[in-house]
Amino acid sequence: MTVWTQDLISAEEARTLDGLFQARVRRSPGRLAYQAYNRHGEGWWSLTWGEIGIQVARWRAALAAEPGLEPGDRVAVLLRNCPEWIQFEQAALSLGLVVVPLYTDDRADNVAFILDEAGVKVLLVQDLGRWQRLAPVFGTGSCLPRVLVLEARDPVREPAVLVETWLAGAEPAAKPRADPVAGWGEGLEAAGEAGREADPDAIATIVYTSGTTGRPKGVMLSHRNILSDAAAALELVACYREDLFLSFLPLSHTLERTGGYYLPMMAGAAVAFARSVNQLGEDLQTVRPTVMIAVPRVFERVYGRLLDQLQKRPAPVRWLFRLSLRAGWRLFEYQQGRGGWHPLVWLAPLLRRRVAGPVMARLGGRLRLAVSGGAPLQREVARLFLSLGLPILQGYGLTETSPVVSVNSLTANDPASVGLVLPGVEVRLGEGNELLVRGPIVMRGYWRQPEATRAILEAEGWLHTGDQARIEGQRITITGRIKDILVLSNGEKVAPADLEQALCLDPLFEQALVVGEGRPALVALLVLSAEHWPPLARSYALDPEDPVSLHDPRLLRDLLKRVRGVLGAFPGHAKIRRLALTLEPWTVENGLMTPTLKVKRAEVLSRLVGVVEQLYATEA
Repeated sequence: MTVWTQDLISAEEARTLDGLFQARVRRSPGRLAYQAYNRHGEGWWSLTWGEIGIQVARWRAALAAEPGLEPGDRVAVLLRNCPEWIQFEQAALSLGLVVVPLYTDDRADNVAFILDEAGVKVLLVQDLGRWQRLAPVFGTGSCLPRVLVLEARDPVREPAVLVETWLAGAEPAAKPRADPVAGWGEGLEAAGEAGREADPDAIATIVYTSGTTGRPKGVMLSHRNILSDAAAALELVACYREDLFLSFLPLSHTLERTGGYYLPMMAGAAVAFARSVNQLGEDLQTVRPTVMIAVPRVFERVYGRLLDQLQKRPAPVRWLFRLSLRAGWRLFEYQQGRGGWHPLVWLAPLLRRRVAGPVMARLGGRLRLAVSGGAPLQREVARLFLSLGLPILQGYGLTETSPVVSVNSLTANDPASVGLVLPGVEVRLGEGNELLVRGPIVMRGYWRQPEATRAILEAEGWLHTGDQARIEGQRITITGRIKDILVLSNGEKVAPADLEQALCLDPLFEQALVVGEGRPALVALLVLSAEHWPPLARSYALDPEDPVSLHDPRLLRDLLKRVRGVLGAFPGHAKIRRLALTLEPWTVENGLMTPTLKVKRAEVLSRLVGVVEQLYATEA
């Protein structure tokens, strides 16, 4: 049986993010820090804190040797989650450099804009192919004097250099001994002899928001911002040295960076880097993590597949599963102090072992908690996992708040809310019930955009979130998004995100966009699942490869009934009148989604304006 122990490093002791790393290396040199998969066929491998400390010293020496780099200069990282991401950032931070994280699947023109606007002097990129796709958009006036390529099979040409070659050209002043645990201090301390004075309020990173309209803005976050956020989150959700986090949200996402990188470092926990979202199921069973941080879409996909598979099982199996969920929910509510005792509370543990056990085994069998953030989590999805015995904690935040503002705890978990306000953070409601936030987690401002900063950040320190909320004590419930409310021509107001999330719980609908601003009724644009469309089409004697099949009147009539059934709990004015189907997904590559997987509503509507007009012409 696991004995859970704590070994927290306070924000005051760390002072800076690189100070936190150095404190952890000194305190836990022989403990597991990171696990990663060797893509050259050697399987999973591990790094202790002492070993990664030595690697950071090498990266730091190489960066320090770069001509013209001064504290405050910007460097960028365009890698998948891996130990090198950590090594590069920690080396850069220890030199007073500002790190700009980039999404590996972002469009080349967007990456070029960020690199130019931030004035990046060093770019670390995953492989030569990725750099070759980026290079043409820079032109001859690029400000990039140095490009570091982590992996390459072919020769690398200037301004790029292979990381292995670059590191070999600048070793720390004192080489560590052969024993990495015993020798970690020599390399790290030698590299830090000319270290900078720690300034918690210095800018540590500029994180570009993936705005759904217009160019992204660079959010300036200080060392204090991120350290304060991680430390406050740990007061609500305990983390232990024995925990193992599975990291699969990109580290360029601030939720993963704070919650899945700095928070475990502060707690002394280990992190395993998943190979990809497509291999997540296999990695969960191999790594067997105890903590997982994800966006709602991950949980929604598992929910959809589970219900889809359940429909194919015999009636007694479906009955037993539903009974297990009812009992599990009764037990959860009883443990939370919101429900009285019931015979199903007694029965729940037995049913969980019989029914929920196989489901939890597919998640590795050791998960003690999962955190959902980045977007609202559907209550039905949260309820299913909680009933199965997986404590799923919904939280809330923005990049501009480092990012966590609130989170549920294991002992005070209300899935209808986004949790309790973090200690040290103030919240209040502004005009239109807009949630305002103030505290050490709030950004310093937008990079080189003072007007945009003033528009969102008051002189007194209150940040306008743009979200409508209800505050009860210290608990926050998000009720809507101020800018995302559709006002129909009859004056009725509809929050399209709620309808879209409900529709996407149906396995058939991969993506959804509800339209109706200034219109007499709502219509929906639906992207069908590539897995579920072919058998559905054949059941109507339609050719799934023929685009004409998507316009079949019988199919559209039946799917409209299906859509209305899914949305049956919504008010009458939220009824979908017509719908259009497509098989082409909205992606980052085609410019219809942000790197954080938010649909660019205006862009989708712009490209499909003819489809929308036809829907309303037919309605008329």
